[in-house]
Amino acid sequence: MKQIHKNIILSAGLLFASAGLMAQTDVEKTDTLAQKVNVAFRTVDRADLMGGVSSVNVEELTNKSYSLYSLDNMQSLVGGYNGQLWNMGEALVLVDGVPREANNIRPTEIAQITFLKAAQAVVLYGSRGAKGVILITTKRGCDKDLRVSARANAGINVPKSYPKYLASAEYMTLYNEALRNDGLDPAFSDEQIYNYASGSNSYRYPNINFFSDDYIRKTSQDYNGVAEFSGGGRYANFYTNIGYESSNDLLNFGESKNNRNSRLNIRGNVDLRMNDWISGWVNANAIFYDSRHDKADYWANSATLRPTAPGSAPLVPFIPIEFVDKNDAASWTLINNSNYLIDGKYLLGGTQLNMTNPFAAMYASGYQKATSRRFQFDAGINLDLYKVLKGLSFRTQFSVDYGTSYITSIDDDYAVYEASWNNAFGGDRITSLTKYNMDKHTGTQNVSGSTAYQTIYFSAQFGYQNTFADNHHVNALLLAQGSQQTYSGTYHRTSNSNLGLQLDYNYAGKYYADFSMAAVHSAKLPEGNRIGLSPSFTLGWRLSEEGFLKDADWLDNLKLMAGYSVLNQDLDISDYYMYATKFTQAGTWWGWSEVNNSMQTTDFLQGGNPDLGYIKRKEFTVGLDASLWKGLVRLNANYFVTNTEGLLAQPQNYPSYFQTYYPKSDMRPYINMNNQRRTGVDLSVNVGKKHGDFEWNVGLVGMYYTSKNTKWDENVKYDWLKAEGEAIDALRGYQCIGFFKDAADVESSAKVNANTKPGDLKYVDQNNDGVINEQDQVVLGKWGASWVMGLNLTAKYKGFTLFVAGTGSFGGKGLKNNSYMHVYGDRKYSEVVRGRWTEETADIATYPRLTTQGGDLNFVASDFWLYDTSRFDLNRVQLSYDFPAAMLKGKLVKGLQIYANGTSLLTLAKERKYMEMNVGTSPQCRSYALGVKVDF
Repeated sequence: MKQIHKNIILSAGLLFASAGLMAQTDVEKTDTLAQKVNVAFRTVDRADLMGGVSSVNVEELTNKSYSLYSLDNMQSLVGGYNGQLWNMGEALVLVDGVPREANNIRPTEIAQITFLKAAQAVVLYGSRGAKGVILITTKRGCDKDLRVSARANAGINVPKSYPKYLASAEYMTLYNEALRNDGLDPAFSDEQIYNYASGSNSYRYPNINFFSDDYIRKTSQDYNGVAEFSGGGRYANFYTNIGYESSNDLLNFGESKNNRNSRLNIRGNVDLRMNDWISGWVNANAIFYDSRHDKADYWANSATLRPTAPGSAPLVPFIPIEFVDKNDAASWTLINNSNYLIDGKYLLGGTQLNMTNPFAAMYASGYQKATSRRFQFDAGINLDLYKVLKGLSFRTQFSVDYGTSYITSIDDDYAVYEASWNNAFGGDRITSLTKYNMDKHTGTQNVSGSTAYQTIYFSAQFGYQNTFADNHHVNALLLAQGSQQTYSGTYHRTSNSNLGLQLDYNYAGKYYADFSMAAVHSAKLPEGNRIGLSPSFTLGWRLSEEGFLKDADWLDNLKLMAGYSVLNQDLDISDYYMYATKFTQAGTWWGWSEVNNSMQTTDFLQGGNPDLGYIKRKEFTVGLDASLWKGLVRLNANYFVTNTEGLLAQPQNYPSYFQTYYPKSDMRPYINMNNQRRTGVDLSVNVGKKHGDFEWNVGLVGMYYTSKNTKWDENVKYDWLKAEGEAIDALRGYQCIGFFKDAADVESSAKVNANTKPGDLKYVDQNNDGVINEQDQVVLGKWGASWVMGLNLTAKYKGFTLFVAGTGSFGGKGLKNNSYMHVYGDRKYSEVVRGRWTEETADIATYPRLTTQGGDLNFVASDFWLYDTSRFDLNRVQLSYDFPAAMLKGKLVKGLQIYANGTSLLTLAKERKYMEMNVGTSPQCRSYALGVKVDF
């Protein structure tokens, strides 16, 4: 801990020192972001982008749509992005070129985000960039006097919905029904059920509602503020960002009243100009995150803790001492010696079965604090080597990130009490109390979950940029870069290193050619196969500069692009040494003879493959970029075909003796076997114009996507079981044809097992073998959406700005398979079971018969539980007002903006209620905020 504090002091001191320095790197200033785009290791003119690249001016976006997450609402602004880039998987996130997490930087710190989707756009990042790269570039200082900007924001969060569970009497009635369905005796008497239904004494016969106003606030609140400082001169520029956030919890009793999250970030970016050929930069960032929370695990318990359990007394969260018989000396002794008498009126309730529970724990089990500290440091140098060769430059960067996290907690034991009631003297009285456990508060702070991580990054590059005879533009780049990430508890570091070469030529902005290549290295592959070459070639043609279109009044710009790339990656190689032969001498115990001699076998764990190689992303793209009618319409589209070849598999068609189940042994090697194809089109269209004081812009983005397993190692008996030819994200399950009607129907039909009864789900026997098992599962749909889209609207009139953002996804399927929908065994009963099958409701039933047995009969993947996940969400609406500059002229305040916004406001979907309901976690919320921004 002392070392951690030393690191904090050292890093904070370094950060504040850097905030007093400054200067200029090649990262472009905000006023040029409309023309310049940060791409891999360089900045290019927007007009010269070669396809598969989208960028967002975050500084401009934040001024009309304030949020706290760096990638918030990006699906409404960027075509081909739905949390992934072109559905390739998890993209590499780089902040100022260094691998970092997107949730550790706030939009107010960001100048621009670039989405590198196409293979040709990410090839220089080597293997780690093969699933796309999100490049986040932070703000820099400027050659101007000191600028200060401050923002304050306050918001409330309103829950959308809560799960609806059955009260005690209804639960007991239906649980008895489930027992009868299983041929068992009822667990609850009619008298018990009546007492709970009457509501005469909620302490003796409780109906626990986890979502009652007694325990939960109507809203939670969050507050945040940001101060930004920037300025500089000829030789030094600086940018500093200081932000603080705080939020509380919806829970509102016991320890949960103190639940709170807080975050403090301090960033200092400094640029230095030594002379006309040497410049450099230093960035420092520190993040201090603290979270204080109860230990009750309240939301998880809300989905599992039943109103009462068979054979046990009911759980009463709180026992009112006013009902305790005044003559019961033993009970009053327990009361007087209790450490926890809530509000001076209640003991903590419990039973022998539930000696701990979330209500008692909220008051008496203590609390925990999660602490996280992150420090990030970048330094770099730019050399303009024009004295050696005109257009030649050199750049190098070194970065170190360090983070720690740990949990401290106060872990208390506590006693709970069970009351014995009777109707003495004409009313309900507690005649005795039974105590379970002991109150114990040590005050000792326990430390757990200590983790640490470190990222080291280095890059160096030579660049060449020149123009010959006015029209021949040449760019070249030669680079080496590598990063290494170390996580505590993980033996192998995550490393990425590669060399890169890029040669770029364009003639008069009309004809383009780009060749890029990376030499990658992977320690996951056997020696001799660890080096791979990843080439990419792209051509571009600006048709609008050709004679037959140059004079067209309606056409501003039209550029076509096409490219082909082969990227080698190891991201889909899940572990190290998958090429090696593995065995263990600590195998299965065998015994023999009368004296029970025994020994352990030597078992194969994995066969070796010295030829294991890279997985390849082979991609063909065609792109179009256009502007029409003097910028009224701007269009960008990309068509892509991406083949992922050589995914690893252990072959299914080896002789049977290569694999045994007892003793468990497997001699099969991993080989590059499986292939997949992704095909799609992403599209971005913006239409906008200015009419006097009124300015508007509408943006529509989207992607249509299909996928297929083009080659798949499998050994299946029936065609409908094949993965080859099906979607990568195919959803499989049984075809349901209703409920079993009666015993005769059960007897004459294929079924899952001998426990099948009327009211169970009936499935199609695909292979007609009389048994329902995994061989009868077919493709029911696919998880992912075929169409994703985003919509954004900006309207300005004088000082008012309206921003609206929405997203949609269409064509995906899901399964209603959480514990709220799949109710069996000892699970808590939700309102869906009211539609259960009975002999009386057989014709109108919407749910299988109730059962206390396992869930293999009805609660498995089938189209009975299938639903359409298509939806459209209104994600953000913000109305802002900027006070006129003339009103503020000559005053300390140079700019003043006030705004109000709403987030996650509306969902249009057939299954909206199910989609908006969280089970076992805190609820989804709609958020509303008011804010003010002041510039000095």
